[in-house]
Amino acid sequence: MKASWWQAWRAALSLREGRRDEPTELNGNAARSYAPKVLLRPVNPAFIWLSLAGALAANLLPWGATPLVPDFMALALVFWNVQQPRRVGMGAAFVFGLLMDVHDGALFGEHALAYTLLSYGAITLHRRILWFGLPAQAVHVLPLLLLAQLASLLVRLWVGSGFPGWWYFLESVVGAALWPLLSWLLLAPQRRPLERDEARPR
Repeated sequence: MKASWWQAWRAALSLREGRRDEPTELNGNAARSYAPKVLLRPVNPAFIWLSLAGALAANLLPWGATPLVPDFMALALVFWNVQQPRRVGMGAAFVFGLLMDVHDGALFGEHALAYTLLSYGAITLHRRILWFGLPAQAVHVLPLLLLAQLASLLVRLWVGSGFPGWWYFLESVVGAALWPLLSWLLLAPQRRPLERDEARPR
């Protein structure tokens, strides 16, 4: 018990001081997976809102009722809720949801409710999601996207719309599959080039 506590303390101290020590036996490879692999620059707030505006514009394209087209707005909101929860919160999700309601001619507040629930879930789980790699993150994002779709569907059923079929939920599956690509694209401006200093001790 004491050894496990000591190993956990050493791993946390190494991460805090920026050292890349050998991973301990704490939860197998947990220390290795948690250690930052790429140093990121601070995010530019203008880029955040530009990407959200771009996701909104992608949703406004005339895709039709194709289930293979994901909800780009929902994906972008989840990404920034996870990466920057203090900058993009439930208020932004609510506003973008209202804009989607106006565009789709849906019941006013349908997308706002779905995006707000989506944002709440992403912010609540953002520390846990960032612990994993991109494929495992996609597995965590899928239930959040399904929850948002389910909330929107329940509102439609409540006002008398018919059930669209199980293919309706394929949109969330496609969105989760695109999560690694989306993360790579939106984090690209923050990545620093790898500059190795030969004089620095390792």
